[in-house]
Amino acid sequence: MTGPGVEQRLAAILAADVAGYSRLMEADAEATVAALEACRAVFRDHVESCGGRIVDTAGDSVLAVFASAIGAVEAALAIQDSLGERNAALAEDRRMLFRIGVNLGDVIEKPDGSVYGSGVNVAARLEGLSEPGGICLSGNAYEQVEGRLDVAFEDIGEHEVKNITRPVRAYKIGSDSRAEPPSAFAERPSIAVLAFENLSGDTEQEYFADGIAEDLITELSRLRWLQVTARNSSFTYKGQSVDLRQVGRDLGVRYVVEGSVRKGGERVRITAQLIDTATGNHIWAERYDRELSDIFALQDEITETLVAALQTELGEFERERAHRKPPESLDAWEFYQRGMWHIWQLNPKDLAEAFRLFQRAGDLDPNFAQAFAALAYTLFGQVALSYADSPIENLEQALRFANQAVALDDKEAMARFALGRVQMLRGEHDVAIAELRTAIDLNPSMGLAHYGLAFAFALTRQSEQAISECDTALRLSPRDPFVWAFYAVRALARFFLGNYEAAAEDARHAIRHPAAQFWCHAILASALALLDRREEAKIALDKLLEVKPDFSPDAALSVYSPLKPEALRPQFKTWIDGLR
Repeated sequence: MTGPGVEQRLAAILAADVAGYSRLMEADAEATVAALEACRAVFRDHVESCGGRIVDTAGDSVLAVFASAIGAVEAALAIQDSLGERNAALAEDRRMLFRIGVNLGDVIEKPDGSVYGSGVNVAARLEGLSEPGGICLSGNAYEQVEGRLDVAFEDIGEHEVKNITRPVRAYKIGSDSRAEPPSAFAERPSIAVLAFENLSGDTEQEYFADGIAEDLITELSRLRWLQVTARNSSFTYKGQSVDLRQVGRDLGVRYVVEGSVRKGGERVRITAQLIDTATGNHIWAERYDRELSDIFALQDEITETLVAALQTELGEFERERAHRKPPESLDAWEFYQRGMWHIWQLNPKDLAEAFRLFQRAGDLDPNFAQAFAALAYTLFGQVALSYADSPIENLEQALRFANQAVALDDKEAMARFALGRVQMLRGEHDVAIAELRTAIDLNPSMGLAHYGLAFAFALTRQSEQAISECDTALRLSPRDPFVWAFYAVRALARFFLGNYEAAAEDARHAIRHPAAQFWCHAILASALALLDRREEAKIALDKLLEVKPDFSPDAALSVYSPLKPEALRPQFKTWIDGLR
């Protein structure tokens, strides 16, 4: 008998708790509570992505309900895989191992969403039969999933369990049947590009669809930090309806790209999606509509655009992923990504923390070229943002790190980019331009490298080339955390050409970004003054002095040429006049 608003129904129940929780609490209560919260976040992600709902988290337990047993078991598999990845990086005595039980049975659900009943009780007892890090199913749940999941089950017989009248037949998932969990992933992220689906009904478009995916594999393979599955492996799924989480397990990759091509008349629509194989969730999706005039030029353009977008989205996802992990479990790649998260905050405290994290990454992996490139770029940033106490010493140290990065891997675009940026501040503009061009040759889709080259062009009175490179950076990476700087450099280049209206417009674009620095306000104030819009110029100048109270044109010039600031005076004379 149930009361008003109380529902009795059939549901799949997942119950979990931590093996050895009391021991962990006794050893370090604060760290254990923090680890438990991190693990519960893993549960939430996978439960929700598999169509379930968490209903209770009392003590060290987790209780969730699902509409189907398939959803509950898929969630359990994904949870144990993700927790396995987390535990692999921890000392054995600090690993948090969950036991999971799954049952299909009756539950009673109250209006507040809580559930109870015999179905919940059986799931809790099955959890007790599970091994730490394992999964145990009831016979009812097993009958629903057997033959529908690519895992082997082991019948462990009938068990008498507390408060349940009849014995419960139990099955555990065989440890030798499951693919390697994400803990077997290499440090660096890994990705597979599946064959793009041809939705046109035109066999001629099959070649174009395959060409897009093949070019994407080739171009992504140029990224030294990314492991890319070969075409012969990823194309084996062509024409199949596949579970992308299973693809991730089969190929041992963290991410999958899938897409489609549809032709209509003289237009073609290309879609692409980036999926996290641990959860099956979409990280990013985009659609591109183009005229089908020159098919090879279109293929090149789409490939370049896709690679740039994927770099941005993967970078952001990896940074957030590393930022969520407890510090004691980070590897070299994750220290590097956490450092990148801090570097884009663009303030003295975060830059100092970024430097520390990059040093840690380099200590863990002395051959990690990107870590040393990032150390150089952090020191460069401290000078460029006027945060360095000793700019010349910063640049000397930055140059050593950048050269070390190039020596470790002269094909790493980030190393060439960092070296070029440091050389630019040293006033070595010709060699800076050469290094930045090399970075672009190595990674044509790197928006930051195009921006760096644009800045070097702007400082050497090559304003048209600077504008062109800024346009490319904005096209390739419109969501870049540094996008405000793309607009700021284009504003500067347009200013040098005497196009003060366009310069002011770009400066305003830059200022709208929360991370925008004082240079944007300085360009805007000078451009408005030269347009004789004195009131607006005064407002811009007041904002500049609010952001940087110690601002002066001479000090600003010394930021971009600490070794010989006078060399920039002729190029910036009109800008200084506008401010005065």
